[in-house]
Amino acid sequence: MRTLLVLALLAMISGSHTLPTVIQWEEDPEQTPGFFEGDIVLRPKSRNCMSNPSQHWPDGIVYYKFSEGIDDVRKDFIRKAMNIIEEGSCVRFKEADDDQPYFVNITGNPGGCYSTVGFVQDISILNLHKHDLNTGCYRTGKIIHELLHTLGFYHMQSTYDRDDYIRIAYENVKPDFVHDFAKYSKDFVEDFGQKYDYGSIMHYSPHAFSANGAETIVPLQEIREGLMGQREALSTVDLIKLNKMYKCPELQVKD
Repeated sequence: MRTLLVLALLAMISGSHTLPTVIQWEEDPEQTPGFFEGDIVLRPKSRNCMSNPSQHWPDGIVYYKFSEGIDDVRKDFIRKAMNIIEEGSCVRFKEADDDQPYFVNITGNPGGCYSTVGFVQDISILNLHKHDLNTGCYRTGKIIHELLHTLGFYHMQSTYDRDDYIRIAYENVKPDFVHDFAKYSKDFVEDFGQKYDYGSIMHYSPHAFSANGAETIVPLQEIREGLMGQREALSTVDLIKLNKMYKCPELQVKD
């Protein structure tokens, strides 16, 4: 039954040619100064979370706690994003008991949306600035993006072979953020046999960290306007990678 649900979900996503266009903000809360690539909390001796099983959540269960100050309406909104990930994979999110030794601490501090990458055998961080619902960090796609970081995903545009698919227009990048466009080495990230995905929910928008409003990421292939940087839905490739990363046994996701 779950297999049919996932296949239907994939068919709906991959068969649609009308994913909503990217909504631009004057300040994107995923692009916060002081965090690696704008929304990643770096850990000592960071390793490739995507291919290293020790960096995956055991049994695919992500335990979490809400910090004080996150109201019930926002809790339900966050759980909605968790449910979308659960519907497309074997990953499960469970609220942690008091004696749970490791969990994601979901906070609502000022300063944007950011998260730890992968399982850390301790307390992870996922922060969502308390914007109004459907704005800023409280867009469903933004929350899914941060949850995928928690599960072990890095940003798409930093993958090792990105130069075959995009050009970074460094002349348009804010000088203090040039380092956020560094490219990962092949032994740092895992593509699980999938091609570069312009439509990944983990891809930067074309104007990320722009100093002048011009594009900082230029696609080398013709793609639909608004696809790159979308925060509306998990792409088919996102779902395939997630299922392969967590070795989901029942979900027959087609490459």
